[in-house]
Amino acid sequence: MQRRSALKNLGGLLLAPAFTLQQNTGAKKVMRIAHLTDVHLKDKFNAPARYARCLHHVQQQAPRVDMILNGGDIVFDMNKENLGVIDAQWKLTKDLLHKECSLPVKYCLGNHDIWWNENTKGQAIYGKKYAMDQLGLSVPYYSFEKNGWKFIILDSVHLDVDGTWYIGKLGDEQFAWLENELKSTSADTPVLIMSHIPILTATNLIEDDVVNKWVMLGGDMHTDTSKIISLFYKHPNVKLCLSGHIHLQEKLVYNNVTYICDGAVSGAWWEGNRRETAPGYGLIDLYSDGSFTESYVNY
Repeated sequence: MQRRSALKNLGGLLLAPAFTLQQNTGAKKVMRIAHLTDVHLKDKFNAPARYARCLHHVQQQAPRVDMILNGGDIVFDMNKENLGVIDAQWKLTKDLLHKECSLPVKYCLGNHDIWWNENTKGQAIYGKKYAMDQLGLSVPYYSFEKNGWKFIILDSVHLDVDGTWYIGKLGDEQFAWLENELKSTSADTPVLIMSHIPILTATNLIEDDVVNKWVMLGGDMHTDTSKIISLFYKHPNVKLCLSGHIHLQEKLVYNNVTYICDGAVSGAWWEGNRRETAPGYGLIDLYSDGSFTESYVNY
């Protein structure tokens, strides 16, 4: 589908090699998290059994994982299905998690988790409410603190100005909330941020058939990137930003903030690898001084 609102002329990026680990400074490890994103669960392609295998793989890690961060696109696609199929996808998701996963899970919404069917505009199901109800969320963005770290979960998917498709952004209200969250957080508290659409990415620079010009689309990366990065610059305790959406594994460092896209649990939507990235998840150890180690795990 067409993704609109192009961003152009993005420069000044320092790209780190894939699968590398950032070294911690000898501080105490306080938490291990698994970042699972883009599951796209439906009862096809043997996806339920393969997702269960992934969850088992996460829970068999040693040292053990303390929490899962789910980066969105939880179900296969709400926009392309009728309500009966959507209900079945969410029921399958909740039943499988209840049966196969004992770890706490925190979620953000992906573009495939939102119902923007024009025929139901004005109804309660329209927009993000259905998915939020399924996940028990009263708001699509929120924060919490655990083991000395602050976690900020963003809502990065919004309709474009013409109302026909989505772009990545926060909007004025959410940006003001994020600004206040960072201002009210102690400078000694490291911050991890999760969004579905990457705040900053270079993955679209490897698209095929580029001739003398690269274009970054607003459906593939935040359109308010520079504004968010300027905010992060004022708060050096922002250490790590996790995302999905692109289904490619990437680690990018800019202004001492690390931006990681952790591929996809579903790979190429349960049909093999997405380019050079196999189905997998991120495994991240957080330390008391704000450092971390990370790796991408093919389950």
